[in-house]
Amino acid sequence: MKKIILCLMMIFLLTLPVCAEKNIEITYWTHEDPNRTEIENRYIEEFEAANPGVTIKRVTNPSNRMAEIVLTAFAANQGPDMFNLQIEDEYAYIVNNRLAPIDYKAAGYDSLEAVYEDYIPGVLDPVTYQGNLYGLPMELTNWCIYLNKRVFWDAGLDPDKDYPKTWEEMVEVSEKIVIRDGEIITRRGFDFRYPYYLVAMVPMVEQLGGKLISDDGKEAIINDEAWLKFLTFMQEWGPNGKNLGSPTYTNARSLFNKDNNDIAMCTSGLYQQGRIRSDNPEFYESGDWSVIPFPVFEDAVQDVASAYYGHYYVVNQQKPKENQAMTWKFISYMLSHPEEYLVKVGLIQPKVSLMESKEFKEMPYSDVFRKDMERGHIVYYGENSAIIQQHIREAVESVMLAGRTPEAALQILKLKVQEVLEEE
Repeated sequence: MKKIILCLMMIFLLTLPVCAEKNIEITYWTHEDPNRTEIENRYIEEFEAANPGVTIKRVTNPSNRMAEIVLTAFAANQGPDMFNLQIEDEYAYIVNNRLAPIDYKAAGYDSLEAVYEDYIPGVLDPVTYQGNLYGLPMELTNWCIYLNKRVFWDAGLDPDKDYPKTWEEMVEVSEKIVIRDGEIITRRGFDFRYPYYLVAMVPMVEQLGGKLISDDGKEAIINDEAWLKFLTFMQEWGPNGKNLGSPTYTNARSLFNKDNNDIAMCTSGLYQQGRIRSDNPEFYESGDWSVIPFPVFEDAVQDVASAYYGHYYVVNQQKPKENQAMTWKFISYMLSHPEEYLVKVGLIQPKVSLMESKEFKEMPYSDVFRKDMERGHIVYYGENSAIIQQHIREAVESVMLAGRTPEAALQILKLKVQEVLEEE
C-alpha cells in the first residue's frame, strides 16, 4: 500500500511542471476601437476554448497614447506579450532587437515564403529586417477625405460639384463653411489630423517637390522652397492667419460621426465607415456623407496622396518561448477573419484573397481608397521616425500658434532632423 501511495505522489509531483507549462497567459495591448473589441473578444473566447490552459488578457488604450505607453513599459522591461502600433512608432523595436521573429509554423504556415505569398507585395517590407520577419499586419490604412453633405447644403454648396480637389480649393470651401463666435470656430470646413504629420503632411510637401530625407538617407529636409510653401500654407490656415482650424480644437475625425453641424470634412481611413454606422446609424444609412480623394496643390509637381501605414501585430522577444509560439498562433487565428474585420470594422488586412474579394469591392467608396493608395506610398519609418515626427509637429505648430516665421521654423527643423539622421 505504501508503495502505491509513493508512486501516486511521484506521479503527482512529476505532472506539476507539465500542467504549469500548459497554463499560459498572453497579454495583448491595442488601441481602442469598439467595433474591433466586439469581434476580438469573441475570437479570444474561441481561441481559449480551443487551447485549454491559455488565457488572453486584452488591454485597450487611447490611440494617441499607445506609443508612449508601450515605450514606458519596454523601458522598464515590462512590455506585453504582443501589441500593435503604427509602423513609424514600431520600427525602433525591431531594429533594437526587442521583438521576436515570426514563428511561421506556430502561425500555421509551411514556410516563411508562404507568409509573404499570403499578402500583397511590399506590405511586409516594413517589418522585414536582416532577413527576418517581425510582424503581421492588423491593418493597412490610407486616408481620404470624408465629407458631410448636410453641412455643405447648409452652407449653400453642392457636395457633388463643390468638393475641393486642391488645397487652394480646400481653403476657399472652408471659408464658405466656417462659422465663428468671435475668434472661436464653432463650425469648421475641414481640419487636419495634427498628431500624424508623417502620414498626411509630408505628402503635401512631396506634392510640391520636397522630401523628408534624401534618397541616400544622409540629408534631411530636401527642397527648401517646397517646405516653405507648406509651412506658409499651415501658418495661413491657423488662428493667426485665415483662422480655419488649429491643433487646439477637438480632432475633426472624432466629431464627424456625430453630425452636429460642426465639421464638414475630415481625414480618415476606410475604418471610419464602421464607426459612423456604430455611432450614428441614421447618418450612416442616410447616405448624406461621401469620400473624396486626398487633394493636391494647384502647382503640384507630383500627384501624391496621403501615405499609407500599417498597424502590425508584434511579439515581445523577452517573453518565454512557449508564450511567443502561442502568441503567434493567436495572432494568426485573429488574422484568419479578414472579411469580418473589413465588413464590421472597416480595416483592410492586405491579404491577396481579401483585395480581390466581393466584400472589399462592395464596400462604399473602396474604389476611392484603392486609387488613392496607388497614388501614395508607405509612410516614412526608421529607427527614430517618431522623433522626426515630433520635430515636424514642433515646426508646424510654431508657425500656427507661436508666431514663428516659416523661414525660422524651417531652419530649426532642418537642423534637428539632420541631427537625428547623424545619430542613427
